[in-house]
Amino acid sequence: MTSPLRAGVIGAGVFGGYHAAKWAALPGATLTAVHDPLIDRARALAEPLGAAAAVDAAAFFAAVDIVSIASPAESHAGWALAALKAGKSVYVEKPLAIDLGEADAIAGEAARRGLIVACGFLERAAFRALGLFDAPEAPLMMEAVRLGSPSPRNLDVSVILDLMIHDLDLALALGAGTPFAVEAEGACVANDQTDWAKAEVTFDDGFTAGFHASRIAETAERSLRLVYPSGEVRVNLLTGAVENGAGFALNPGFAATDAGRDRLGASLAAFLAAARGEAPRPLADALDGIRALDLALAVQQAVGG
Repeated sequence: MTSPLRAGVIGAGVFGGYHAAKWAALPGATLTAVHDPLIDRARALAEPLGAAAAVDAAAFFAAVDIVSIASPAESHAGWALAALKAGKSVYVEKPLAIDLGEADAIAGEAARRGLIVACGFLERAAFRALGLFDAPEAPLMMEAVRLGSPSPRNLDVSVILDLMIHDLDLALALGAGTPFAVEAEGACVANDQTDWAKAEVTFDDGFTAGFHASRIAETAERSLRLVYPSGEVRVNLLTGAVENGAGFALNPGFAATDAGRDRLGASLAAFLAAARGEAPRPLADALDGIRALDLALAVQQAVGG
């Protein structure tokens, strides 16, 4: 029997708490360490889960085999590169980095060392459970809405890098073409980073995708409409409701599957399998993270921020 891999989490905030709890429960892994600049916060997260709070980075990396990075977005690249240089495969919450140079450096370091990098695009777990990645046709058009209420979290980046990037990744994963034109609008309302944005992206094969993201909405919504040659597919990612007008072999009960109920757990499990050599790749790898970041930054530039 192969020994469990020792997992560690960088960042003891809300998302770090989610990651730590998953690692403590996932078969094939053991949560051993948590690192955060606020050591008391690291202890408060680590100790109830049977892990240790690492005072410094060297002690943290010595205690783990694989790493989750759930720190503020602006620190993702620095921590990812440090983990890779320490010989650890790494799961990075989205965005992979906040500029393309940093993201490219992460991918290059991982390739040189033969390590795994996963990027936290959780909706891929839901779409795999639904079966849309196996659809026999490429979509002609996509409309994505992702609205959330005000929160003190993730305000170091725009709503584009925080929320919209999930749907940008899905468009890139579902479509067959390459983006070549972006139109967008948005505004800062409650913060100094863009709080809402709308964008339309045209791909070189004629696929078009529209996106609406907000973190200051009164009502939460996460929905997608996909138009295929055979018909439309609509997915409510909050309720799990599916309308399959295309007649594809989809799983209408995807939201009740293990992956549909626990997208973070499924995403971390896929990363763990790749890190253990039991799967060829995680759900989303460094190159996926780079493609989504590239498109997100293009949207951000079109907005003017």
